[in-house]
Amino acid sequence: MGGTRAVGLLALGSFAMGTDAYAMAGLLPDMGADLDVSVSLAGQSVTAFTLCYALAAPLLSAVLARWGTRALLVTALVVFVLANAGTALAGSYAALLGTRALAGAGAGLFTPAAATAAVALVPPERRGRALGLVLGGMSAGTVLGVPLGLLVAAASGWRAALWLITALGLVALLGVATALPPVRGAAAPSPRARLGALARPRVAVVVVVTFTQTVASLGLYTYLEPVLRRVADVGSAVPYLWVWGIGGVCGSLLAGTLVDRTGRPARLAVVLLGVLGGALALLPWTGAVPGLVLLPLLVWGAVGWAFVVPQQHRLLAGEASGTGAPDGPGGSAEGGAAAVGLNSSATYLGGAVGSALGGLALAHGLDAGRLPLLAAAVALAGVLFHLAVARRVTGSPPQDHAHGTGPHLPDHAHGAGAADATAAGAPERNAS
Repeated sequence: MGGTRAVGLLALGSFAMGTDAYAMAGLLPDMGADLDVSVSLAGQSVTAFTLCYALAAPLLSAVLARWGTRALLVTALVVFVLANAGTALAGSYAALLGTRALAGAGAGLFTPAAATAAVALVPPERRGRALGLVLGGMSAGTVLGVPLGLLVAAASGWRAALWLITALGLVALLGVATALPPVRGAAAPSPRARLGALARPRVAVVVVVTFTQTVASLGLYTYLEPVLRRVADVGSAVPYLWVWGIGGVCGSLLAGTLVDRTGRPARLAVVLLGVLGGALALLPWTGAVPGLVLLPLLVWGAVGWAFVVPQQHRLLAGEASGTGAPDGPGGSAEGGAAAVGLNSSATYLGGAVGSALGGLALAHGLDAGRLPLLAAAVALAGVLFHLAVARRVTGSPPQDHAHGTGPHLPDHAHGAGAADATAAGAPERNAS
């Protein structure tokens, strides 16, 4: 099979992962009613998924590294398919949590391995486009897969949506198992290497800010349907989720261009985080005017998905290219891989923490309409942390790199787990 067609199979797998990760927000009320639990408890299934995703990417990739990339992909898809079938059949809350945790582990194992395969299957001059196609599959899952899954759920129940995701994963599994050629890719950074990256102050600043951003963004997204029902009295969340996803695709496509043109990734990240906080804070006040709530949703999706691009650019520009930032001369591809892998884990760990905290707040009687205000406060706290700590760490205002310095990742925000493998190779893999 040609490299382009093989990359298409990987993109289909990413599409299934994206649909699975983001469709759950619209299914929580029906899942909770069916399993006789509250929406806040049902939301902990998202916590289980994202937490296992955050842990699976570094741990399983390191433990199973000797298997080879194709074996990892097949294993990940088998786990993902079986887990989603198990969720569709779940008859208890415990079964729901267990199967969602397994689905997260499968997704966390698949995403970095798919990125490794994508850049290994095509010539160097096409690696950026191949990586963009695979990572774009995840963002496409939010724009096309999530509304489709929710429409299926509206017609046939939430379990039917899980069967649809299972079918998508099964098609990708059969294609990868039978048609993907042997792949040789660089090893993912070990958990020890990731923790070592956290000991470097300038890396730690980036990772902590990423964590706060995803606590706010992904944590609130989990409960978007009850929030919209409270602030805007919407009947169906499907069109609103669609607008959020469209904003995400636009933001992820434009962010790289903004980084390249401004040459100020650190400042761009702070601006995006501040805009996110503003959009979330405005969300409860826009529901009184019909249709106005779509504006903060569009902005939220755009800046939320765009945010990780300058963050990863900062990590790779210093660690992979040895430009002296964020940690001065002597940066390496291995150091960049560990730093970006750590940032990836922080992304999904933040989503898990945000989902858990949001569920606890709702369970203790917080009005769903106030949840965006808490999320906005977390985002703005991230801005203040960065502005305060970055000056102490660097001895200057938030550090940027000169225009055009360092490699650029054509990444797609919350699909950031794929960056584990992207950075693991030589810098030429990160062609824009």
